[in-house]
Amino acid sequence: MEGYIMGLRKLVGHIPLLQCAASVMIVDEKGRLLLGKRSDSGYWGYSGGSVELDEPVEACAKRELYEEMGIKPKGLELFMINSGPETHYIYPNGDEVSNVEIVYISHGFEGVPQAIDGEHTELRFFELSELSMYMINPPIRPVIREYIIRQKGNNNEL
Repeated sequence: MEGYIMGLRKLVGHIPLLQCAASVMIVDEKGRLLLGKRSDSGYWGYSGGSVELDEPVEACAKRELYEEMGIKPKGLELFMINSGPETHYIYPNGDEVSNVEIVYISHGFEGVPQAIDGEHTELRFFELSELSMYMINPPIRPVIREYIIRQKGNNNEL
């Protein structure tokens, strides 16, 4: 099935599109973040993608997580809305977007994480101390920054 954004791309080419996206940050029992290394850019990021027409954002977040990483979240908690100049992005293929991203967090998951749809070359859990903004996909850096800030506020050891 062709998605809404891909259908638009056939009509408008690479021009900037406003893209609504839904994403899930998976946190394991040790407090580590599950990230995937993108096959198109080599940057690391959590699971997410474009919301389809009439699709609830929660359903999109769950669908993308399953399609990309083969797992289901154990609950979804709204983390933040990521939008603005930092979310403007040009993909390696030339497609340009300005994202409005609804980001959820899940403390737990069902299944075994695996890179299954070709969007990621590998998946890995990261301690917060291992993360560098240079390794994170640019449009989601504000989210990762905010997650780190909130965790440092909740845990004096970080």
